[in-house]
Amino acid sequence: MAEEIEERRRMVIAMKGHPGTGKSTLAQAIASLLKIPLIDKDDVKDCAAPLAAATTATLVNDLSYDVVFRLASTQLRLGLSVVVDTPLSRRSHLCRLADVASVSGARVLIVECRPSDLTVWRRRLESRGTDDRTNWHKPSTWREIEMLLESYGGCTEFDVGDVPRLVVDTTAPVCFDEIVSTVLDFIVSNGGSFGAPLGAER
Repeated sequence: MAEEIEERRRMVIAMKGHPGTGKSTLAQAIASLLKIPLIDKDDVKDCAAPLAAATTATLVNDLSYDVVFRLASTQLRLGLSVVVDTPLSRRSHLCRLADVASVSGARVLIVECRPSDLTVWRRRLESRGTDDRTNWHKPSTWREIEMLLESYGGCTEFDVGDVPRLVVDTTAPVCFDEIVSTVLDFIVSNGGSFGAPLGAER
């Protein structure tokens, strides 16, 4: 399964989900198949490690979002659609992204990863390990995830208004290609059009 989407309108495909839910893997697959830029907040934050000791975690996080939104704005201005990979944990983040998109006449779509199988989610999270230095800012234990969710205080469950949203269960007993296909169908139904098959293997 691999088809190229020829867009009729620039789009911001905004990922949403907690750490370890598979949103980055899905974001990479979408960007690769559609041949559009992927902007990953983790890439930005990975480079901010030297700042972590000199400033607050909140400031580093806010700066990371600022960079992501600026990069997205540049891609849209160049006429490109973009996949934005962040937790999208607060409504204010969605509002800022919508503002960025509106300047270029782009449309925002949300692809939310919400695992139903907590055992699988936990295993994925803890398998990432703590040895990799780029994981310094990511939860690596289930307790850290629990603490993160507690700190959110329910703010992640916000009303997205009229922004089209697809919720996918990344722990469902289906092949990954099927999940990707569902996302592509969602994108097509909201402004994309399928072109000729690429014949790429997954």
